[in-house]
Amino acid sequence: MNDQSSLDARILDAVADALISADRSGTITRWNRASSTLFGYSAEEALGQSLDLIIPEHLRAAHWKGFDAALASGTMKLAGRPTLTRAQHKDGRKLYIEMTFALVRDEGGAVLGSVAMARDVTERVMRERGKA
Repeated sequence: MNDQSSLDARILDAVADALISADRSGTITRWNRASSTLFGYSAEEALGQSLDLIIPEHLRAAHWKGFDAALASGTMKLAGRPTLTRAQHKDGRKLYIEMTFALVRDEGGAVLGSVAMARDVTERVMRERGKA
């Protein structure tokens, strides 16, 4: 690993938000420390797995429809805009998370996959809904 990629890896592991990157097939290719904290899976457990690992079963069809459409069109409806959604922790708990999404492209502009940044907003959502 060259100095720049080593520095990039350390920066990504230091950020407070979960960072998850996936290739075109939806296989997790990057999982930082905050992802482990948020979802309960170590990098070793998550890397190489499908994004289904953290997507609640009832949301998977909608997720894959949007994922496939974004890859096909090269655009995302929610690109850069935070969206509230549900995720699943390793222990089975359902979380409310706020995520931003982007497509990752090669030098020629071809879509390689996607990246998402996520943070746990479960307490805030429960408080707003009067359930805290």
